[in-house]
Amino acid sequence: MPPVAHATLQKLSVVIPALNEGKSIGVVMDELPRGLLEVIVVDGNSTDGTQEIARAKGARVISEPRRGYGRAVMTGMQAARGEFVATLDGDHTYPGEVLGDVVQLLVDRDLDFVTCDRLSTLNSEAMGAKHRFGNWVLSATTRVLFRVPIIDSQSGMCVMRRSILRDLTLGSPTFAFCQELKIEAFRRRRGRCGEIPVRYRSRIGTPQLSSWRDGTANLAFLFKKRLAFVKARRGELYRSVDRPAPLRIDPGFSSMSHASSSAAPSVESREPV
Repeated sequence: MPPVAHATLQKLSVVIPALNEGKSIGVVMDELPRGLLEVIVVDGNSTDGTQEIARAKGARVISEPRRGYGRAVMTGMQAARGEFVATLDGDHTYPGEVLGDVVQLLVDRDLDFVTCDRLSTLNSEAMGAKHRFGNWVLSATTRVLFRVPIIDSQSGMCVMRRSILRDLTLGSPTFAFCQELKIEAFRRRRGRCGEIPVRYRSRIGTPQLSSWRDGTANLAFLFKKRLAFVKARRGELYRSVDRPAPLRIDPGFSSMSHASSSAAPSVESREPV
């Protein structure tokens, strides 16, 4: 990978939703690239010092009393000032240290949206069997219902141009927001979206997500959104006649090995699953 341009980092806003992530938020902040435009921590009224720790690390903290993961991310996106916006969780599961590489890749390839795939390189210790199975079901359902050629529909780490947000129809205040964001981005910016593998880690602290409750809710959301698409098109299924081959970035560009290199990652075209 070419070195990350300082000018690119100065245009990047990082949005981190948080609820009682006092044990991890400081570690997450420390691992982010230096020179970012801003880090926005959207806090859901934490009681463990999350806000104070984030502020001490230089974050702009926004209190969001309305509950919901999606609500927090949308609040942060609306407040972001950067040309580019990145999202990741505050529990230290995602490799924030590679955000600079990801946004530089987006710029170099002239993309609008890049999502990060946890599943291709997943360590079984980082995610339980029940959670892995739920992710597989939701990702497969997303591919079938929406013809979105991604491996991991539930990832909370992505980078995008802020300008695309005005074209996306986003409304889920829950964990279903992650899949909705990808569906909308790939649908609205066909041929200008990509997916890359990243290293996923065991979280620090108590999980906020319930595998069965949130998983079934996400599954129900997919069918509701599919039905809404059908109704909007007067019963005509979403077709891919003019859809370019999807972009899949080679696994060689991975957070497990992100040292600078003179060669750019290769790009592979894949037919949707």
